[in-house]
Amino acid sequence: MSHLFQRFSTRGMNSRRKYGEGGEASHSEGSHFVHSGRSRGRGQRHPPGLKGREIGLYYKGKAQAKNKEMETDVIKLSPNIQRRIETVLENSKGYYNKLYRSASAQDTDDLLENKYVHIHDSQFKRKFINIISGSIQDNLAKMLLAKSRLERNPELDTKFLNEYKQKQSYTEYENMLKFRKKLPCYQKRSEILELIRENQVVVISGETGCGKTTQIPQFILDDQLEQGNGSVTRIICTQPRRISAMSVAERVADERAERLGKSVGYQIRLEKVFPRDRGSILFCTTGMLLQFIQNDPALKEFSHIVLDEIHERSTESDFILALLKLIIPKRPDLKVLLMSATLNSERFSKYYDNCPMIHIPGFTFPVEEFYLEDILMFTQFKFPPSAPLPQDYKKHIKRFKELQHARGEFHDILDPYIRELIAEKKFSREVIDQLRNPNSEKMSLELIEQLIMYICKTKDAGAILVFLPGMMDIIKLRRIMMESGRYPQSRYIIYPLHSRMPSVEQKLIFQEPPNGVRKIIIATSIAETSITIEDVVYVVDCGKTKFSKFDVEKNIQTLEPEWVTAANAKQRRGRAGRVKPGICYHLYSKAREMTLDQYPLPEMLRTRLEEVILKIKILQLGNATAFLASVMDPPDLKTIDLSLELLRTLNALNNEEHLTPLGYHLAQLPLDPRTGKMLIWASLFSCVAPIFAIAASLSFKDAFYCPLGKEDQAREKKLELSMGQYSDHVALAEAVTRFEAAYKRGYAGSFCSEYFLSFNTLKLLSEMKGQFAQHLCEMKFLETDNPNASNANRNSRNMTLVKAIVCAGLYPNIASVRRITKNGTQAWTPEDGKVCIHPSSVNDKIKCPSPFLTYFTKQKSTAIYLHDTTCVTSPILLFAAPKLSITKEKARFFISLSNFQKFICELQSAQLIQELQEQFNNLLEYKITHPGTVAWNSVEGDLINIFIDLICQKDEDMGFTGSDMQRYH
Repeated sequence: MSHLFQRFSTRGMNSRRKYGEGGEASHSEGSHFVHSGRSRGRGQRHPPGLKGREIGLYYKGKAQAKNKEMETDVIKLSPNIQRRIETVLENSKGYYNKLYRSASAQDTDDLLENKYVHIHDSQFKRKFINIISGSIQDNLAKMLLAKSRLERNPELDTKFLNEYKQKQSYTEYENMLKFRKKLPCYQKRSEILELIRENQVVVISGETGCGKTTQIPQFILDDQLEQGNGSVTRIICTQPRRISAMSVAERVADERAERLGKSVGYQIRLEKVFPRDRGSILFCTTGMLLQFIQNDPALKEFSHIVLDEIHERSTESDFILALLKLIIPKRPDLKVLLMSATLNSERFSKYYDNCPMIHIPGFTFPVEEFYLEDILMFTQFKFPPSAPLPQDYKKHIKRFKELQHARGEFHDILDPYIRELIAEKKFSREVIDQLRNPNSEKMSLELIEQLIMYICKTKDAGAILVFLPGMMDIIKLRRIMMESGRYPQSRYIIYPLHSRMPSVEQKLIFQEPPNGVRKIIIATSIAETSITIEDVVYVVDCGKTKFSKFDVEKNIQTLEPEWVTAANAKQRRGRAGRVKPGICYHLYSKAREMTLDQYPLPEMLRTRLEEVILKIKILQLGNATAFLASVMDPPDLKTIDLSLELLRTLNALNNEEHLTPLGYHLAQLPLDPRTGKMLIWASLFSCVAPIFAIAASLSFKDAFYCPLGKEDQAREKKLELSMGQYSDHVALAEAVTRFEAAYKRGYAGSFCSEYFLSFNTLKLLSEMKGQFAQHLCEMKFLETDNPNASNANRNSRNMTLVKAIVCAGLYPNIASVRRITKNGTQAWTPEDGKVCIHPSSVNDKIKCPSPFLTYFTKQKSTAIYLHDTTCVTSPILLFAAPKLSITKEKARFFISLSNFQKFICELQSAQLIQELQEQFNNLLEYKITHPGTVAWNSVEGDLINIFIDLICQKDEDMGFTGSDMQRYH
């Protein structure tokens, strides 16, 4: 194909140079950038002999010369593409005006209808208008008038009662009942049932192992069957995790001497075993309950709602708690049970107007606790000396003040306690001196290794569970242990445990080791609640954890180590007393323990809120700020404003905070609105399979994992799957595509092993593609619910188009590469300045063919990292930007994409590109308001095809020289 764009420059073609090897881009953080190039002299130091201000003037002169040199780089369309665009624009002129109903049509009665008079798809229009004009109260009233399945049926009541009585004579049931009666929960059965009968809402708190999760739903069901109410009883019990919903359902079915599908069942994303419609218990995730409320706000299909593990304070559970407060006054017959660990259960009672509470004691063995001062005495460990505060603090005043504040806080906490320890004369002077060292509060992997060896040498047999903040800490500690030579495989077996490990490897930690071999598990906080390892006797609590938080001032997600809360510490200690008395070693002092927060911050206070706001809108809950003020812990108003701003940028909400037609579609999809936008565009551009795989991965879980000691091999395999596209997203899509092919041919297991991929995760991602296709088919954007159908994938092999759709969904998440160093790739964003590409990305330490990257997540930990990145070209940016504008500065014209991205252009070319984008936006608006597949042999097909041709061009074809970026090969 001939070039669609031609060079327009006073410099010759031979002046092209490749994008720099480790050099910085030409833009500065304080001004808009035009190009991201580098001068001929990049990498050379200033001439010898220059000092101070002279050096600054030298580099300033170089920058000015470079900017002058680059002023002649102009985007200019070639005559061939100009003619094609002009033809498409001429053919499409008035095309959508003909398709839309005339605005003078007299079939509307109110202003809202008039606003959307151009929509003539009656089915979509009716649903959309109902959503944006209705309210939750109107919807509740309407649903309460509808007929319910839970109407009394005396024949069913008798049938269920007889089955229940007959079952009590089964040997299997009797054996299970004997076990159940030993649980602490069973001793409170009568008291619990009486509270439920007399109150609409009850809070039940219980220690780990008390049996509340498995027993209380059964107490309710059995009581209702005995009362002859089986036909009007349907219990729904929520769990925070998929695995919990499935495993609890299986356990309860076993206890009832049944198979799943009779009186017990479960429903999670993509998987379900329904119980009978009445006289039953359905276990599900909190997300599934939210979907039920979306379809039936009055929850007329259920008699009892049991919310388990509410102390975890997930966004979804807090959202449901607020929703139920609106629902229960309209449903006085609906019973609500809030089940929590003992943590803060009084707050839930207060939130529900001081509803009654009942506490169930747990059953664990005693756990002896030791603190840092004890551990220092056991190990005789010495911390490195504390560095003095910088003498030249005037040059580093910010750092000086931070250190001064940290040390002041440290001494305020420790000094009174140390005086108390000296008076008690329990610890030696050496231990006291180590406690006084500020480094004693920094996590020391060397101390942890010495403590592990102390346990191994002095304590009886039993597994050791070590809690560390993150995966890198696990890798480093394991390396220290291996290099020490003190842990031979004949006597020790060491398991890492973190969320990105494949489930097959996770299951190994449950195996009991051979006699004489001690098991050591090094884990993140996943082992606090999600996983119980029965043979753990010793717990080492480093005292730090990583919580994902949203920094509202800097508008960035953070993941930094911080002190655990008292609740976390209690959970960690409890891991040691499951089957026998245990010991917990806390790597912080007794004084520090007194300062720990009591509970973790609720998730709603530490995340962005776009998905929550779309839920508020689709559930017709009114103003987002007003509703969020009603939750247990209302989020910061600025966080709400930032999320509203992003939703307006995505065109999901209008300025009045109403759903737009696009927002209506995005709210129907069970994922982040940015990935939802990708799905819709993928359907229109007919590249469904790869984009759906990418959206599934971003919204659920990355299938890649990195075994300890094989990091380099895992990276090579991920690079292979990225197929030279410089894209983590393409690697995700290719992993799913190859997995599906391998699964059909029967070698998926070996494929996953070779490429360091999780079989279970990939299987779920493949199923999620089907779920997305089902949604898009119901929304009429696809003809079939098969995501691999040929009609939905005519452009799926065009990886440039795939990257463009990803970029369109993630825009304005754009960064530009600055330099590549031995420690990693540095980039720049307008909000943060210098950022780094995360080491897990295929683009880290690699010279990309363009300086521009789009990314899914930006997270601050040890630095600000960009996760899941894709290298994109300037044509892709022109495609992805929601709006282009043409500006003129000093006799030059620019195409501006946003407040920080603009390119010098030839005026006629810029005007044509802008007109083409306007017409493309008309196409999008029409397809969103009149859902349907693209007619490829019409103006729609011509518009989309010309855009595909544009984005697939190399940057030099658009008038960018090699000085702006390295050529595509």
